[in-house]
Amino acid sequence: MARIGYARVSTLDQGLEGQLARLTAEGCTLIRSEKVSGGSREGRPELATVIEFLRAGDELVVARLDRLGRDTRDVLNIIHEVEQRGAFVTVLDPHVSTQGPMGHVMLTVLGMVAQMERRFIKERQREGIARAKAEGIYLGGKRRLDREHVRNMHLAGSGPAAIAQALGCSRMQVYRVLKEK
Repeated sequence: MARIGYARVSTLDQGLEGQLARLTAEGCTLIRSEKVSGGSREGRPELATVIEFLRAGDELVVARLDRLGRDTRDVLNIIHEVEQRGAFVTVLDPHVSTQGPMGHVMLTVLGMVAQMERRFIKERQREGIARAKAEGIYLGGKRRLDREHVRNMHLAGSGPAAIAQALGCSRMQVYRVLKEK
């Protein structure tokens, strides 16, 4: 029986250190981590590796339920896959495990609450942006592409594909800039 930890943060500038320290302190013998969005199971190779590695009696440990996923259905599917391997899931904060009879109920409720919270956050964010735009405060996100440079490269004879490759962006972005007046 092994305790296997899984840690995840959504963006590259967030740190994994707190989760890793907590999982280590909990006695996890193996810990896998990744920096990727939890909105979907797609593109999460470390999670797939952990689930594939689990054997009967093993325990998958996560610091918080939202580290497994943001969508209740995804979380429940992950838990189901873990249980199909004869293992169980333990969430440290709040401490809940699928090993006990009430674990599934608690994790389902917590997953639903986390999903609702995510929707509320997005709604408040949209409302805040709309208010800021109405007040003339919000000007949009920072432009990642120097539009003048794109136009100059195009005027110098470079095609959209060459510009995109040189600047490390998509051709579609180049086309959008060139279409702007």
